[in-house]
Amino acid sequence: MIQVSNLSKHFGGQTLFENINFMLRAGDKIGLVGRNGSGKSTLFKILLGEEEHDEGEILIPKNYTIGTLKQHIHFTHKTVRDECASVLKGEEAFDTYKIEKMLFGLGFDAEDLDKDPLSFSGGYQIRINLIKALATNPSMLLLDEPTNYLDIVSMRWLQSFLKEFQGEVILITHDRDFMDNVTTHTMGIQRKGLRFIQGNSTKYYAKLEEDDEKYLKTKVNLDKKRAELEDFITRQKARASKAVMAQSKAKQLDKMGEMEDLENESSLAFNFNYKKTPAKIIFEAKNLAFGYDKTKPLFKDLSFILEKGKCLGIIGKNGKGKSTLLNAIAGELPLQNGEIYFHPETSFAHFGQTNIQRLNEKNSIIDEIYAVDPLLGIAKVRSICGTMMFSGDLAKKEIRILSGGERSRVMLGKIIATPANLLFLDEPTNHLDMQSIDSLCDAIRNFEGSVILVTHSEMLLRAVADQLVIFHHQRAEFFDGNYDEFLEKIGWEEDIATSPKKPTPSNRNDSKKLRASLIQERSSKLSPLKKEIDACEKKIMHLEEELKTKNTLLIKHSQENNIGELQTLSKALALDESTLHLLYDQFESLHVKHDEIFETYEEQLKNTQN
Repeated sequence: MIQVSNLSKHFGGQTLFENINFMLRAGDKIGLVGRNGSGKSTLFKILLGEEEHDEGEILIPKNYTIGTLKQHIHFTHKTVRDECASVLKGEEAFDTYKIEKMLFGLGFDAEDLDKDPLSFSGGYQIRINLIKALATNPSMLLLDEPTNYLDIVSMRWLQSFLKEFQGEVILITHDRDFMDNVTTHTMGIQRKGLRFIQGNSTKYYAKLEEDDEKYLKTKVNLDKKRAELEDFITRQKARASKAVMAQSKAKQLDKMGEMEDLENESSLAFNFNYKKTPAKIIFEAKNLAFGYDKTKPLFKDLSFILEKGKCLGIIGKNGKGKSTLLNAIAGELPLQNGEIYFHPETSFAHFGQTNIQRLNEKNSIIDEIYAVDPLLGIAKVRSICGTMMFSGDLAKKEIRILSGGERSRVMLGKIIATPANLLFLDEPTNHLDMQSIDSLCDAIRNFEGSVILVTHSEMLLRAVADQLVIFHHQRAEFFDGNYDEFLEKIGWEEDIATSPKKPTPSNRNDSKKLRASLIQERSSKLSPLKKEIDACEKKIMHLEEELKTKNTLLIKHSQENNIGELQTLSKALALDESTLHLLYDQFESLHVKHDEIFETYEEQLKNTQN
């Protein structure tokens, strides 16, 4: 049991929270909510002893351990398996089966186990840290946005793990559905205080709204009584016969006190800019196919129709081709086979990570939204900025100093400024807080046009998706139904790695030797490819920086009307962009070859676990 009493934290002149109190009992799983910047992560740091509090007391029982997801990377072992197993103590010290089960659940495959943990992307390195936190069997888990970088299948595994976890949990996440499926209680930092209820976040916010309504009604009545008393005192205090009564009323007024106005928090509330169209069918896709390696396409023979007002969700594990399909439909990648027929009056707007990266870092928020359509006028642009929670001088902030969440809101603002009847949305919930995601969900539901959505959020899928394209079973498949119907009729395939059978003592050593031999053989084949992939990635990063610099110069020369320099620079940019496209193709081709080698061993490795 942990008890927190009268806890306060201030930064300079700002109060994050003041005199908050709560108690965690055995088995409690708490969802911690509150707007960005309200102090949720700071509270975690205080509980972990990483941050000092100003007032109050925290009582933690002796030998009570707290596990947490660390964002910084510090690995000391040469393989992923050994790095994760390094946290095991006592009788579990050699239980690599437990570690492997977690690794498979969070998206690692058999060949990954003996790789250097530093060879993985930042997202997968955070997954390694998450496994290390889960494997220690702490008394309590403090998890701050653990679903970041997880795909839908890994999120479902983590959700099941936390539900079965025997200790206590405090969870911060922007994914309301994930939180509500795990937690038993909800507490929120609101107006520098803390509220704690039994139940999920939906119940919490309903209670918050109810309490605010009661407060406002009470305040109205109190203000009315104060006004009546003040009026009486003003009228009667000059009369000698009423002086005593006026003094009595004045004392009564002093005792009443005043109720402060409720501090309102900024909220995102918007609708997408629908462009009218007579079309009943926005577009039709026939036999679509694409692959960076033509012998092994990411998807093929994919056909479907998208009607006006429908939302198509594209779902599956990371790296299988979801964003590639979206970009191919949006015309940013050339199809290798198949055809797409758009209605002549189809107009679209595209939200994706590549689009966000294209924001001009030197522009202000106003400049970026204004660039969509200079005919909008400053009043309309200002209005859109305000809708995206950038009112007043906040709209003058430069893109370069914005957080990931703020940049996502700028991109949403640009889409609002674009009249469209088809929206392409690629992971739009990334970096948005819970309230902003709710607003996004409402905006999609209210949009009269059509939407194609890539997301790992099951809540968003359930709320808006009418049809699906599922990447599973090594292919992409169209499903004419919503997400719950998909789960009921088809469901996610059982990933063998998430529940491998434990070898019996008699054959376990032989099984381990065989697996080690197979993995070593595979590693020898993959090592040269890995070096090529790394070299290609470095070239891409260098060329992207070059392009960024040249684009900045292009804007400068355009403003100064240097025609000669503009022509020279434009040709150089075109050449660089062509080279970059070839490098992207090479990068994807190398990854495909990498996957092919893995798949040739998959069945053999599976058999070693039977």
